Amino acid sequence: MSGSVACNTKTVCVTGASGYIASWLVKFLLLRGYTVKATVRDPNDPKKVEHLVSLDGAKERLQLVKANLLEEGAFDSIVDGCDGVFHTASPFITGAKDPQTQLIEPAVKGTLNVLGSCAKFPSIKRVVLTSSIAAVAYTAKPLTPDVVVDETWYSDAEFCKESKTLAEEAAWSFAKEKGIDLVTINPAMVIGPLLQPTLNTSASQGQKYIPMLLMDGLTCAEDKPFSPTFQVSKEKAKSLGIDFIPLEVSLKETVDSLKEKKFIDF
Repeated sequence: MSGSVACNTKTVCVTGASGYIASWLVKFLLLRGYTVKATVRDPNDPKKVEHLVSLDGAKERLQLVKANLLEEGAFDSIVDGCDGVFHTASPFITGAKDPQTQLIEPAVKGTLNVLGSCAKFPSIKRVVLTSSIAAVAYTAKPLTPDVVVDETWYSDAEFCKESKTLAEEAAWSFAKEKGIDLVTINPAMVIGPLLQPTLNTSASQGQKYIPMLLMDGLTCAEDKPFSPTFQVSKEKAKSLGIDFIPLEVSLKETVDSLKEKKFIDF
């Protein structure tokens, strides 16, 4: 799609733009001609923004903005004039000693701060929140191969005290109160080629386990049918015209990307 830029006059905001999902969002939004306001913690950190400013269309239509997710009103001037907002930013601290104060409270407060700013501007037609499979799949109900988890599911906050669960719960409550058109996406492990020069959480797991799977002879185990722990509905995504990339293709692209960026060597 490089060089094939669609005509568009709309402006959108992408929070946490240096992350894996957000980086791809920025790439495709620019290719479709959108003006993108991309929030990052430090616009002057080349490791966080160099891959964004080098994207097709970035010079003309990408605006990098510093934003503090936890500062109330910090997103007012950023989302003002936007047609839509993609909220992907969320605090993540590996091995957090106090998840309640280091992860859960910041995730909920950050989401409500962004939505609070969105509620002030009627130009915003829709807010898309990147949540997690953890927000829908974990309840006291047993997960078996014949169970299909869909949008009617919701993780029990007491059963699963997880930041994404509570952040999405707070987001839906606030959106209903303020009349915001909210959509949530609940990805599980995210794999595929990296745009950013650093490892995201899922890619770091891939760095650990994908080489082991390959060296252990993954192809030798293909004669054994894979039995999933539970199923996840794809109906909503398919209704939008989304075609899913086969797992083996994504795995290969992930490995090739990790090798290209010298995160693995074999």
